[in-house]
Amino acid sequence: MKLADQWAAIETDLPQDWEEVRLTLTTEQPSDLARAALVLGSMSPGRVGDTLVLHVRRSGGTNGADAARRVFARLDRDRVWCVLERGEASIAEPVVATTRASLVEQWDELLDTLPGDWSDLLCELRVDSSELLPGASLRCAPLNPTRDHDIVGFVFRCARVAGYGVSPGMARRSFEGLDADGIGGSVSLRRLLSESGHTATQGPVWVVGGRTL
Repeated sequence: MKLADQWAAIETDLPQDWEEVRLTLTTEQPSDLARAALVLGSMSPGRVGDTLVLHVRRSGGTNGADAARRVFARLDRDRVWCVLERGEASIAEPVVATTRASLVEQWDELLDTLPGDWSDLLCELRVDSSELLPGASLRCAPLNPTRDHDIVGFVFRCARVAGYGVSPGMARRSFEGLDADGIGGSVSLRRLLSESGHTATQGPVWVVGGRTL
């Protein structure tokens, strides 16, 4: 049986969730072993006596299943007849899926943690990719956001009763729009004030990193 066909049979018999398999290869003619090692060089085979040992990974790359198929076919074309045997196969660890809360859910949770007398917030919105920034900027226009180049996102102010800053409800509607557009990210709190006075002013001024926000 050709080497490529031997590998196809071994691959078919592997567990569905296999991750890596150990193979041993011997040549029918001992004098062909050096030629086989040369062709298989990209897969970094090890030599044990008259046998070559190599590992094939399901994930791909120079030791991937497709790479193995190509080099085995090359040996067949070169008429280097080999016997391939399967060794131990490792199984991929199951991936536990995690679901991140939507931006609306994060905003609601943030508000629930605040003291009842809060008056002004300085908040941060990070998006998952710089490619999402234009769409996020459009949806977040009601927040009057300030671009923060230290993060992929913005900072914005929120006022509960009066003063400079978006209302909590308006911020929530902006986050609803981001969620609807599939723009993922995280929202968090940077600064908080309670019972601030707004006499002859639009509200408090925060100076963060030398910038007035």
